[in-house]
Amino acid sequence: MGVLKGVSAFVCVAAFLVAKIDSRPAANELPHIIFIVADDLGWADVEWRDPMMHTPTLNHMALNGVILNSSYVQPLCSPSRSAFMSGYFPFHTGLQHLVILPAQKVGLPANLTTLPDELKKRGYATHAVGKWHLGFCNWKYTPTFRGFDSFMGYYNAAEDYYTHVVGKGLDFRKNKDVDREDSGIYSTYLYTERTKSIVSAHNKSQPLFLYLPFQSVHEPLEVPSWYEDMYCKNTKNGTRKTKCGMVAILDEAIGNITQTLEAEGYMDNALVIFTTDNGGPVWAAGYNYPLRGAKSTMWEGGTRGTGFVYSKNLLTNRAGTVYDGMMHAVDWLPTIMSLVGGDTPPGIDGVSQWDSILTGAPSPRTQFVYNMDSLPLFHAAIRDGDWKLIQGSPGGYNGWYPIPGDDDAADDGTLMNEAVNQADIDMYQLYNIKDDPTEHNDVKDKFPDVLATMKARMEQWRQGMVPANFPPFSSGSNPANYDGVYSPGWCDV
Repeated sequence: MGVLKGVSAFVCVAAFLVAKIDSRPAANELPHIIFIVADDLGWADVEWRDPMMHTPTLNHMALNGVILNSSYVQPLCSPSRSAFMSGYFPFHTGLQHLVILPAQKVGLPANLTTLPDELKKRGYATHAVGKWHLGFCNWKYTPTFRGFDSFMGYYNAAEDYYTHVVGKGLDFRKNKDVDREDSGIYSTYLYTERTKSIVSAHNKSQPLFLYLPFQSVHEPLEVPSWYEDMYCKNTKNGTRKTKCGMVAILDEAIGNITQTLEAEGYMDNALVIFTTDNGGPVWAAGYNYPLRGAKSTMWEGGTRGTGFVYSKNLLTNRAGTVYDGMMHAVDWLPTIMSLVGGDTPPGIDGVSQWDSILTGAPSPRTQFVYNMDSLPLFHAAIRDGDWKLIQGSPGGYNGWYPIPGDDDAADDGTLMNEAVNQADIDMYQLYNIKDDPTEHNDVKDKFPDVLATMKARMEQWRQGMVPANFPPFSSGSNPANYDGVYSPGWCDV
């Protein structure tokens, strides 16, 4: 009798599990996902924070979607992109120090399951258009070996927008093939047309994932001059005017892509995710007012990312709201998996934010690590609730920005550079981000008990840190070895 009861119980459990699996959306019901990453876009590099900028498309989606007011990224490019793709903090994958450089034998660890890997299991077509920056010394690190059906773009950190050359090498691909034909065409135009062609050719019965990590608005500061003349007439600062034009062409590209998605019938069942990869670089006219610091620092200005989610039909009860819940770049993978009924790789650092974004409930995240690195000396920053602890140097730009539209700014941008100078750094700094989001008041002496608790928490996180994978340069990467092109095939790690 006991055995029969056991069998019966087993059958009931099995039936429940099958029903649960069957309850997941069918492939033709799954939402299309457009994941847009703007490179080096600062907190105030958008029109809803600086009216001098021209971002009508982004404004429409942000103000009719859900603005992410506490969405954190890493201080630099490769670490953030690794977090988007893997759901792991970079200090757990060895990618926490600076960025992947062209001559380094390193990439996003090949044993990690990526976001597109998981989406393909749910039946998605997956396409990447733009900047990769997660390694290319071996083909296994490149996009079409990391879950993407197709790739157009470049492998490295930055290149000329027209020639697609970085240093002495061409860096531009269509899938695995070198693209020499598009030299002379501004990259944002190319990425727009490529994305539109993918959308137009796609089988509408299959869910679509577009990963669009634009080159814009990373330096070099280059843009067709008419964007500056048309949209940035009132910006007197020369470098800021060029940055304004670069933001305008990015906004236009996103507008053209979403119009194509609308015309092809995708937007009724689509989620648009928009985020920067780090704060704005003060040395290249990036703007993070009123936050402190810049790209490459652990201050809020380097890590609190401009972002939003938008959907015509998936967020109807939340349209036009702000989500203040704490979230981090590592959360995007599990958040998307929650939306599509997919599996989240076990052990990752990310947590799903979907229910909280959808309902406005408190964030499931209460802690995160801004970064943690031991090169050349240990420096880190962590968050626990409203409290932020910095140990060691937060980076080289530690001041505050002038008010947007300050006409006293010199044409070469020197005022912004002078406004953000290296400060004398104490070993520990403690801030209450809720009360002091601009980090003016180090309160470690006022709250010694909080400091002690946060130092203990820092040490707990430090126990899980893996050494930074930042190898010496290899001559094997020289484009001269590959007919003037940056190419995989010179490492076996």
